[in-house]
Amino acid sequence: MNNKIQELIFQSMKDSGLDRKIDDLYSMIEIERPKESSHGHFSTNLAMKLPRYLKKPPREIAETIVENIPDRPDLIDKVEIKGPGFINFFMTKSALQSIITEIKNQEDDFGKNEQGKGQKTIVEFVSANPTGPLTVGHGRQAVLGDCIARILNWNGYQVYREYYYNDAGRQMRILGYSTYVRYRQLLGFDDEMPEDYYQGEYIKEVAQKIVDEHGDKYKDNKDASVFRQYAEEAVFEDINNTLKTLGIEFDRYFNEKTLYENGKIDEVLDKFESIGASYEKDGAIWFKGSQYGVDDDRVLWKSVADEATYRLPDMAYHKTKFERDFDRIVDVFGADHHATYPDVIAGLRALGLETDKVEVVIHQFVTLMRGDQKVKMSTRKANYVTLDELIDEVGKDVVRYFFIMRKAQSQLNFDLDLAKKEGEENPVFYLQYAHARICSLLRKARARGVDVDSSGSLKLLSETETLDLLYVLEEFKEVVKLCGESLEPQHITRYLEKLATAFHKFYTECRVLSDDKDLTLARLEIVKATKTVMANGLNIIGIEAPERM
Repeated sequence: MNNKIQELIFQSMKDSGLDRKIDDLYSMIEIERPKESSHGHFSTNLAMKLPRYLKKPPREIAETIVENIPDRPDLIDKVEIKGPGFINFFMTKSALQSIITEIKNQEDDFGKNEQGKGQKTIVEFVSANPTGPLTVGHGRQAVLGDCIARILNWNGYQVYREYYYNDAGRQMRILGYSTYVRYRQLLGFDDEMPEDYYQGEYIKEVAQKIVDEHGDKYKDNKDASVFRQYAEEAVFEDINNTLKTLGIEFDRYFNEKTLYENGKIDEVLDKFESIGASYEKDGAIWFKGSQYGVDDDRVLWKSVADEATYRLPDMAYHKTKFERDFDRIVDVFGADHHATYPDVIAGLRALGLETDKVEVVIHQFVTLMRGDQKVKMSTRKANYVTLDELIDEVGKDVVRYFFIMRKAQSQLNFDLDLAKKEGEENPVFYLQYAHARICSLLRKARARGVDVDSSGSLKLLSETETLDLLYVLEEFKEVVKLCGESLEPQHITRYLEKLATAFHKFYTECRVLSDDKDLTLARLEIVKATKTVMANGLNIIGIEAPERM
């Protein structure tokens, strides 16, 4: 409805010639819902923004706009000017109710749009080193990335989910050696595990498997590939199973090793050398980051260790995203990347790539709370809560919802006590209960002999009973678009809570199942529309819409 009013105002400005002195006029037309019903259904303060452009008082501008608004008796009942220049729109009853018909016609597709039609998009997320189980921190990124991918799908983008599999470098060597130490200990040797190596129970399980299958064959060969191979496979299988439990699947796992094997690392180094973007110093190859938008130069290759720092393979990896012709490149990273991803962007800029295509979403850390107590986490020392453990304790839907109900850039305190409550204070219960209540209402109607699949006459609906709920239903399309532009799923969670509140109010104030069969059918139309939108919203964020609770 907002868009329809914006279009009418924009057309009025063009027809009256008021648009000639204003750039980007359409974006200036903001539509709001007045707090007072006497001020109409929708209102705009546009006339009060334009005097500095048009050199006329706002009231006179408002009068010109109203005089030239196209005649739409199907949409607008009347338009009034109030105060210094507010323009208030009173909509026809059928126009307000048209959203119900639109929802009914589109059903599961209601809310989808073609904003990104024809645009190929990659969303990279999780990308955790295969060195241990996914923790709560990884979980926030996993759910955030998956929801962003879902949102982009709803906005018409062709979306690919990708996990960058870090299977090269120092951390993998540490994983292999940690497994070797546990292997030796199981064989009766008194080797001590270095304090900063991986000490989780999962390492013992991997080591036991090697003992079971190979005995003491590798007891004196710490560099044997079997240690890293077994550990990597076991850990990644665990990671993949955890993600599937959350309903997350990837289109591709991109292996870091391939960047070395197919020469992509060398391509970047050679390019930097040829354009003068790198130099050698202190036994290392440095990137001239200070020439490409970051504060300092960065080491790309440590000649002494004969290995790359993480920045170089990250640059090479992102270069492949451009080579694969993605129109929109979305990276979801944890807060530990805040100071480092600009180096990768600078490297891409040096390679002559269009870095405006890259959008980086940084999420803050998660703190688990039990009452007033923090639950401590440390991956290597095995003093941590795995994502699997969290899912087991509070359930998949609660985990997904809690991880995205705050803005990604906000610190998230995950309240375990609240997460386990089955009451209205738990937002997941509140939303799912709203959907289940609707399903229960429809079952009761059927039990009374009402044909709930037949159509009711919307003319019988009272505006005072339904207006607030109609407003909220109308907002869904704009919220989906907003999320697609901002990559912020929390707008969906806030919207769904608003929708649930509006429905509960409607349910309380309006006797849906009445003795008047025709009125009952009419009221069930808005109930069914609400069910559709609630289910669609929950679907976007990957949460079940239960029919019973």
